[in-house]
Amino acid sequence: MFSKILIANRGEIALRIIRACKELNIRTVAVYSEIDKDAMHVRMADAAVCIGTPPAANSYLNIPSIISAAEITDVEAIHPGYGFLAENAHFAEICESCQIKFIGPTPESIRLMGDKMAARENMRKAGLPVTPGSTTVIKAKEEALRIAHRVGYPVIIKAAAGGGGKGMRICHNDVRLISALMTAQAEAEASFGNPDVYIEKYIDEPRHIEFQIIADNYGRVIHLRERDCSIQRRHQKLIEESPCPALDSKLRKKMGEMAIRGAKAVNYHNIGTIEFLLDKKGDFYFMEMNTRVQVEHPVTELVTGIDIIKEQLKISSGEKLSIQQEDIEFKGHAIECRINAEDPQNQFAPCPGKIESLNFPGGPNVRVDSHIYQNYTVSPYYDSLLAKLIVHGRNRKEALSIMRRALDEFVIEPIKTTIPFHKQVLENQAFKDGKFSTHFVENLLKEKEVEE
Repeated sequence: MFSKILIANRGEIALRIIRACKELNIRTVAVYSEIDKDAMHVRMADAAVCIGTPPAANSYLNIPSIISAAEITDVEAIHPGYGFLAENAHFAEICESCQIKFIGPTPESIRLMGDKMAARENMRKAGLPVTPGSTTVIKAKEEALRIAHRVGYPVIIKAAAGGGGKGMRICHNDVRLISALMTAQAEAEASFGNPDVYIEKYIDEPRHIEFQIIADNYGRVIHLRERDCSIQRRHQKLIEESPCPALDSKLRKKMGEMAIRGAKAVNYHNIGTIEFLLDKKGDFYFMEMNTRVQVEHPVTELVTGIDIIKEQLKISSGEKLSIQQEDIEFKGHAIECRINAEDPQNQFAPCPGKIESLNFPGGPNVRVDSHIYQNYTVSPYYDSLLAKLIVHGRNRKEALSIMRRALDEFVIEPIKTTIPFHKQVLENQAFKDGKFSTHFVENLLKEKEVEE
């Protein structure tokens, strides 16, 4: 096991990793930008190093500064968390060249699965269902039209190196396709430094289902079942839960087996998620693989009792996976709400500012992962995530009841947050019934506009 690691991140995920390390008797080094000097992860770590000015490019994305911090503090490994450098193959390679363990998959796996086109092709060869579409990067409008006519409208343009909704456009006809192609390419270039895009059949009103994978360095791969991440806005997840209300045991088993097959096909090590789209007929398609810890990993921890970060640290240090598929027990139902500093009444615009009043919910079966505190100032420089509120119940109905109560207790003032929006979702009958798709939030907001 490691004796000291550096955490190349900030916010709630940095704190989450620090807590896991403390329980494993691993010392931690935090890095921070000048504006984060009073951040909770800086206070909680055993040591901390300032790595630059507030813009992420000058600090949390500043590879030379992070490596320098790792070398002067003599750490054995670096945990990237999620976001920032977590899926940067170049950063993982630099860590290796400096004899610092990157706590994550190999650079080859990151690069392979980060290229959406290559990932699709590898999963197709492994026997996973993949949505019909292009097998190569789309360069010209003539090629785009040919693919769209072959698979049939609607289609979706996606950035080959992308994620988080960047470089994505849904097209229902030739005119929209031609105009969206250049826009998507430009957005992909601006967001990822790579203009490559591809086209696939757009699945109407799908559910977004992901399977948590854990794989050691000795060939053992298991899954911790699924999370339903369909409640999202502009491809950004807002609410996640496990198990998925739409899956029966037969479909769950089949999807889990496919997720493991996909991970083995690319010789994957460490933790990750295989993501699928599930259509209204019960057919599912591989979408992508995330080669890092997910924001929503606590949902799975509550239904399995497995500490995913601890397992990641153990695997990265060279230990064998201590659990087998048949050892895992799934109990009850868990739901997570992402509490963001955003104004739902103003198109979810970011709301930085000082938190003057704060109360975290508590009581049985309630967990809050957060880095904020009273008088903490929310910075405009980084992600708007303030906290993750996760609850666990014996079944979905009880979990929803606990979540409603916990949201009522949650106070973050005077800045605007998504708490009122989450309350609105939980009162929606379709959501209560578990009958929703990735279009749920879009439709909900349209209904509200009509009412007003």
